[in-house]
Amino acid sequence: MVGDFDAAVAIHDGISDRSETWDFIRAFAAGWYAPLTDGDGVGEEELKRAEGRLGLSLPEALREAYLLFGRRPELFEHQDPMLPPSELFVHEDLGGVLCFRSENQGCALWGVRLCDLGETDPPVVVQSRDGWRPFMERVSPACVELVLSEALFSEGRLYDACELPPDVADGLPRLFERVALPDYPCGRGKDESPVRWYSAPGLLLRQDGLTPFSWPHVRGRSLAHLSPACSSGQG
Repeated sequence: MVGDFDAAVAIHDGISDRSETWDFIRAFAAGWYAPLTDGDGVGEEELKRAEGRLGLSLPEALREAYLLFGRRPELFEHQDPMLPPSELFVHEDLGGVLCFRSENQGCALWGVRLCDLGETDPPVVVQSRDGWRPFMERVSPACVELVLSEALFSEGRLYDACELPPDVADGLPRLFERVALPDYPCGRGKDESPVRWYSAPGLLLRQDGLTPFSWPHVRGRSLAHLSPACSSGQG
């Protein structure tokens, strides 16, 4: 069933290259929303205008992301949206960072250091209240994290979260399977890091931080998926 898409099953062995990333995002879009179409990406001319304005070339992986789903707002435009090409900018820190994602109140930024722009799939850094830190080793898995996180907050009635003591929070992921993404820092700061993903059919779980408390964020594809998960977490 479409509503029973399971992210952990879809990338059970991890993501080794960009083609697997885009295959996952296509499958996720089809499983949670609607299949991607040729018109769901921004055009080459839009990217070229952005590059001309900035005076630099976008990394190939970032270009591919925009070309694939840059006009599908449900995949990238909720809590920490990917910036449209016209809003890409360079932050002066770290010798210059090309920023392509921003927390909705400007509390965090994600980007690629200018010194890494020559790489096809360069590492991503994140700026939070703790300063700049490594986020993901490559842009492509950062795009997987992007679509998962934005799905989490895309539909309020299908989302739940609460602060749980460690003994309760640690038991919740046993209802799910770990999604094969590496631990990464939370954009809000080190106190809520690392971030880990879990899933079950029609469900996503993001766990922010380990101690002294953990915040599980749960999103269901439907109320029928969400209700049992929330009941189990409270039990």
